[in-house]
Amino acid sequence: MTRPRPRLSTRPRTRLAAALAVAVLALTGCSSDPLAEQYRSGTGQGYISGDGAYTVIAADERSAPIAFDAAPLDVGGSISTDDLSGQVYVVNFWYAACPPCRVEAPDLEELFQQFSDEQGGAGVPFVGVNIRDEAAQSLAFAEEFGVTYPSITDAKSGLVRLAFAGQVAPTAVPTTLVVDAQGRVAARISGIVSEPSTLRAMITDALAEAS
Repeated sequence: MTRPRPRLSTRPRTRLAAALAVAVLALTGCSSDPLAEQYRSGTGQGYISGDGAYTVIAADERSAPIAFDAAPLDVGGSISTDDLSGQVYVVNFWYAACPPCRVEAPDLEELFQQFSDEQGGAGVPFVGVNIRDEAAQSLAFAEEFGVTYPSITDAKSGLVRLAFAGQVAPTAVPTTLVVDAQGRVAARISGIVSEPSTLRAMITDALAEAS
């Protein structure tokens, strides 16, 4: 005698179909996003956001110039936006135990060296902003990964994070910013710099604006 096969519930299938429908709708929304299409087409108009990882801000839509005073460096002395006035520069928010910060460190250093070599030593200033560690940990990180540009020790004062409020999400570490020659944030990478060529293009564009 043949035993009847047990009936399978259709609920999982129903749930799966619903989930797929939501996913399709989400993808459709992304593909029709005019800002994402703008980025892919390379038009460079307005405020461009691709997948949320990088943002380029048109010159006429940038915020007021960033300003901070006497932020302490990990190696003696301090730095302020007055020291960077008139220059295109890069700011990287990081901390030593952050895994993606450790992965991207050699790429950031390589870009720093490339711009220094290409511009006869003048280069493009890179400044790290360590949001959690003291100077000793920052220096140990720099030695481990061969980072030669300075970092600000911002763990206690939060001075620099406050200056960039609205430009960097509190939990978005690492975040890398390109600041134009007028002191305004021109471009942002939220998360790891997975493609150094993207950051290089952002810096090059900012330099072209200033020339």
